[in-house]
Amino acid sequence: MSITKEKLKQEIEQFNDEQLQQIAEFIEFIKFRSRFHQKIVDVHQFASLYQEFAQEDRELAEEGIADYIKELQKEDQV
Repeated sequence: MSITKEKLKQEIEQFNDEQLQQIAEFIEFIKFRSRFHQKIVDVHQFASLYQEFAQEDRELAEEGIADYIKELQKEDQV
């Protein structure tokens, strides 16, 4: 069955206030569900990015620690 926006508008115009409230609640549910689904996709994307850059992050952290140790040693000598 093919539904067009115009057909939906015609159907909605025939509904009473209670039915319109139910439609509004269902629309909110659909919006909520689509936002929730996108968050799941984003979590997977973040996990993939995390794995991709994990080695680079470790290397940068080690460089930072080495520099920090050098600076501490300089302070100890003063």
